Amino acid sequence: MASLFDLTGKVALVTGGNNGIGLGMADGLAAHGATVVIWGTNGERNAEAAEKLRAHGGEVRSAQIDVSDEAAVAKGVADIIGEFGRLDQAIANAGISISRKGLFDISVEDFRQIEDVNIHGVLFTLREAARHMIERHKSGDSGGSLVAISSTSAIHGAARNEHYAATKGAVVAMARAMAVELARYGICVNSVLPGWTRSGMTAGLQEWDKFTDAVIGRVPTGDWLHGSDFAAIAVYLASRGSRNHTGDTIVIDGGYTIY
Repeated sequence: MASLFDLTGKVALVTGGNNGIGLGMADGLAAHGATVVIWGTNGERNAEAAEKLRAHGGEVRSAQIDVSDEAAVAKGVADIIGEFGRLDQAIANAGISISRKGLFDISVEDFRQIEDVNIHGVLFTLREAARHMIERHKSGDSGGSLVAISSTSAIHGAARNEHYAATKGAVVAMARAMAVELARYGICVNSVLPGWTRSGMTAGLQEWDKFTDAVIGRVPTGDWLHGSDFAAIAVYLASRGSRNHTGDTIVIDGGYTIY
């Protein structure tokens, strides 16, 4: 059964792969034999993450790419295919959050800033990967996994969070539409909805005792999630074991949204 999850020969891209959820996913993929490419806007953190991933013994690359830049994403995917000849999985994990603001304080600029990365960046990344996967299908090499990282904010309400939640809800809807459109090419598309996870994005909240008591105290499993909690889902979605698993919204949140 272990061979079902052997990713030897597969090439995976993880955007925002230098910390938190993205790094946890990239680490799982590298540990199971995949060649892994991570994108992030911080070159130093990219280098540190790539060094960690190389401990598994496989090929690892990193690139400083802003996913809100359509041309940069297209070139980045082309570079991966140029070097490795294929791309089997793309995980659109890069995302941002800006200051929590009340409904009447959210500006158009706030919305556009978060939308550029959290919606457009996901679209650009998955679309360019899909373009390559469709060409492979035409040559008789079908298959591919596209994964959009959303958030439990897409399915539960949180005050002062409308701008972030809107982008994450859009990601779920976009992934479902892609799943239907791309199924004919053997491409599976799914979204993953993480709960409260330790990462750079949540650093401030992790130090706030009131938040820990009121919110993390409600998580049935009793604590923050860690990036490593997302390694297994990345491996599964890249593997032969998920060949017909598409259009799903997979919640990993320690039970928070059902409690």
